[in-house]
Amino acid sequence: MPKRKLNVALIGYQFMGKAHSNAYRQVARYFDIPVEPVMKVICGLNAEGAANAAARLGWEESSADWQQVVRRPDIDMVDICTPGHMHAPMAIAAAEAGKTVLCEKPLANSLAEAQAMLSAVTKAGVPHGICHNYRKVPAIALARQLIEEGRLGTIYHFRAAYLQDWIIEPSFPLVWRLQKELAGSGAHGDLNAHIIDLAHFLIGDIAEVCGHMVTFIKQRPKLAKAAGGLAATSSTAEMGEVTVDDATLFLARFENGAVGTFEATRFAQGRKNCNRFEINGSKGSLAFDLERMNELEFYSADDPAHAQGFRTILATEGVHPYVGAWWPPGHIIGYEHTFVHVLYDALTAIAEGRPISPNFEDGVRNQAVLEAVEVSAQERRWVSPGSLL
Repeated sequence: MPKRKLNVALIGYQFMGKAHSNAYRQVARYFDIPVEPVMKVICGLNAEGAANAAARLGWEESSADWQQVVRRPDIDMVDICTPGHMHAPMAIAAAEAGKTVLCEKPLANSLAEAQAMLSAVTKAGVPHGICHNYRKVPAIALARQLIEEGRLGTIYHFRAAYLQDWIIEPSFPLVWRLQKELAGSGAHGDLNAHIIDLAHFLIGDIAEVCGHMVTFIKQRPKLAKAAGGLAATSSTAEMGEVTVDDATLFLARFENGAVGTFEATRFAQGRKNCNRFEINGSKGSLAFDLERMNELEFYSADDPAHAQGFRTILATEGVHPYVGAWWPPGHIIGYEHTFVHVLYDALTAIAEGRPISPNFEDGVRNQAVLEAVEVSAQERRWVSPGSLL
């Protein structure tokens, strides 16, 4: 029986556009899903760049007019992979046109925008999802399974850090991620958004936060406009203000009584993409590091005293989440596979008439925590994310 076709428009063709494009190409080849995505059109502000991306990434056609694309009657789903300041207008327009909407994280640049997006998809009655792809790492999905089975007992601690170093040099230019009007925030929205979502996924809702934000390098060389894109800066480049955080740290109290520590920085020399967490409970502990993403460390107090210690579970067995669709045990998977898993879950949910998970509701909860941390850092006090909703 032929599978239902779902025509997709992808907006954005850089880093996340490439990751999503690969996932659309692979998902129906490895997973048995009742709906097949059709890579109809990829869209970008630069017509030539979009055309090149279509040819390179496997899309049928390209466009430089996202507003026209989201209104097209042949498009069923709009996938948004743009800088944050464009998420709200694109998602709202797509919802009003009756399209399924998938959006990169964080959902928006502010809580007000995120709430407007949720309101739009709710009013339109369209499926909606947010691409928190780290939920879909098999080892992290296994961590949730172990917690739900009670293997950790009462949860006491969640400590997480997301560490990178790619902007540590003062000569690094003033790219869009360093401008608040485009990115919303710096390491906070870019990195803390991921570990906040993992905290929600694994531990539960956050009741209160107390944050500190810092910008270490306050001016950077501006990028020069050039034919075909942006040119490299020179030693005499004009300087511009960095208007986002370089690092954000915060304490958290969870509604279930657990406590948390969160750190996000792009100034951790030597750390390229270190997303790690440890969870401690009354009966055991778990630890994970994205740079060793196929491994989950597990400690059980139920083990006999002479055999206690952290064990490393290689989450590549067919019994582990998502892995059965891929390779034999021990044959590891990578970062790109997490986006395939996002699409597998989203497309299956759409076909079965269930809400996509995670979705815009999760995005709003995440945005409330992000905003509460900013308020806390500015006002030097504990803030409840719920008070902002």
